[in-house]
Amino acid sequence: MSIAVTATAISVPDVTMASDLRPAMDPRTWRLLHAPILPTLLGMAWPNILVMVAQASTGLIETWWVSRLGTDALAGMALVFPGFMMMQMLSAGAMGGGISSAIARALGAGRRDDADALVMHALIINGLFGLGFAALFLVLGPQIYRAMGGEGGSLAAALQYSGIVFAGTPLVWLMNAVASAIRGTGNMLVPSAAVCVGVFLLIPLSPLLIFGLGPVPALGVAGAGAAVVLTTALTGGVLCRYLLSPRSMVRPRLARLRWAFFADILRVGVVGSVNTLQTTLTVALTTALVGIAAGSDAVAGYGTGSRLEYLLIPLVFGLGAPLVALVGTNIGAGQRQRALHAALLGGAVAFCLAEAIGIPAALWPMAWLSLFDTDPRMLETGAAYLRMVGPTYGFFGLGLCLYFASQGAGRLLWPLLAGLVRMLLAIGGGWLALRLTGSLAWLFLTLGVALVAYGSMLLAAVASGAWFREQEQSIRRGEPRPIRVGAGSRRPARSAVASGAS
Repeated sequence: MSIAVTATAISVPDVTMASDLRPAMDPRTWRLLHAPILPTLLGMAWPNILVMVAQASTGLIETWWVSRLGTDALAGMALVFPGFMMMQMLSAGAMGGGISSAIARALGAGRRDDADALVMHALIINGLFGLGFAALFLVLGPQIYRAMGGEGGSLAAALQYSGIVFAGTPLVWLMNAVASAIRGTGNMLVPSAAVCVGVFLLIPLSPLLIFGLGPVPALGVAGAGAAVVLTTALTGGVLCRYLLSPRSMVRPRLARLRWAFFADILRVGVVGSVNTLQTTLTVALTTALVGIAAGSDAVAGYGTGSRLEYLLIPLVFGLGAPLVALVGTNIGAGQRQRALHAALLGGAVAFCLAEAIGIPAALWPMAWLSLFDTDPRMLETGAAYLRMVGPTYGFFGLGLCLYFASQGAGRLLWPLLAGLVRMLLAIGGGWLALRLTGSLAWLFLTLGVALVAYGSMLLAAVASGAWFREQEQSIRRGEPRPIRVGAGSRRPARSAVASGAS
């Protein structure tokens, strides 16, 4: 009897502490730490997924407008697209994930001052990267596009489009830095709404600047680039206004620059950038294998089919961006099991989402391929790719989602290793398959196996607690723990709820 009374006496104050803590904590942070995981994740994800679909659709619409200018303009835009897409993935997904992760972990640990300081450090990092990318493509653009096969009219169109787009590259990096800082607080709606404003403005602005109307001159393919830069500037302005308002949980704060803050962002962002480069290199080298084995028509078929894989990236990003905040906040608060549970639930949702695209594509490949061309060789190659690789898209979605979750945890060793394994299997195994059989079908089968290995390897690592083993090994080696940055910042009192699991 006395034991029961004692247990009751202990539990009542714990509940009181939790209820006292809740009003002192921002409601959005409280929801990340204590609300049911799946409804919270889906509620944060739907605005992101919606805006990613809108962005992908708008990209196709802009390509259609440019195609009205002729084959050279379309080819020139195609030469620029891989570099611009890679830059978007690096600024929003890789480095942006590092920004969101650092801010989420700081807020989860109650280090509000550090979270504010991290915003200013993030703007500096992305501003410098943006200037570097602009210089790279503005100076070396002609050599890069010639190496990709650009010549004559297509090269001229590429340089016109590239000159405008990459001159505005710093705006893209800064806009994504601000958006990532806001996402790190768990607010997905404001960045999504701002991007939607830019997307809907781009739809009429792009043809207006391309073809001209009234006093607006026709700029041709350069007008498409100008439309992208103008809408990016507008989106960034809307996001900056919110970030500086009292409604924002974090605001840029002028403070002494500290390497520890830069390192907290870069240790996630730089490794994430390597992962992004692995994905891009895998597709590029596989395209080269297809071209060597079967010629340009087969390359067109593979490229059109594999474009679906690229479309999965923004869709899964819509789910992964809130997962960075959810996992990072719980890691910062010491809630390891809740963070792990969130990662696995998010991975399951991403698997189902990607399979919902991959399986229909494998069953009815012509529904997608015939939207772009009717060449028999192109359709045959594209259909062979989708039938072999489409059913494995779920594993790509799973692995990509767990990559975002690992960004939130600040632990990217296993995503890096899994990406390397995928690249080696796809390129090395694909080359061997072609060497032994000469068949594209076996090459595509190898690509599917590589995706299965990528997703399965990451799932096994995360589910087994690899994040926490990495952290414990870092502590044993004497490395500083990232959540200790800015030890002088204010911290709330810990409670049973704040330190518990899900």
